[in-house]
Amino acid sequence: MTTSASIGKHPVHPMLVVMPVGLWIFSLVADLFSTTGGGGVWKAIALYTIGGGIASAIIAAIPGLINFFSLEESRSRQFARYHLFVNLTGTGIFAADFYLRVSNSQQAFFPFALSIFALAVIGVGGWIGGELAYVQGVRAVPPAARRNAPELRAIPGGRARQVM
Repeated sequence: MTTSASIGKHPVHPMLVVMPVGLWIFSLVADLFSTTGGGGVWKAIALYTIGGGIASAIIAAIPGLINFFSLEESRSRQFARYHLFVNLTGTGIFAADFYLRVSNSQQAFFPFALSIFALAVIGVGGWIGGELAYVQGVRAVPPAARRNAPELRAIPGGRARQVM
């Protein structure tokens, strides 16, 4: 089962999702530094990394939606629907977290707790995405096409390498 949002046989969505996840994890680290006496600069870093995570999640969602609409098999489409819903929920929680931080910068614990909860939700969404890729077999190039490609030769472990 293939997806259409790819560059050079590499799916785009998995390349992009690392940015929001990394930014959101770093926002949690910045919150920890802020609460342990790191000062206001860490509070600002947490705010900006949450905002950057939201923006990059929207960018990563575009090829994800292209992939979603290209799925034909119903089981994979159902898992993709769960993946979409869970990740939209997590991003929405981060958006609420961002709003709380901008509107009331004095409050410290509730936005921090929201970040932890939102990361847990995003983790579940990532697990479902892994289910799509590794169990359901949703990928940019189907295994049969990789095996039959004359420029690729199989090596142990199921991987392929380019033959020069």
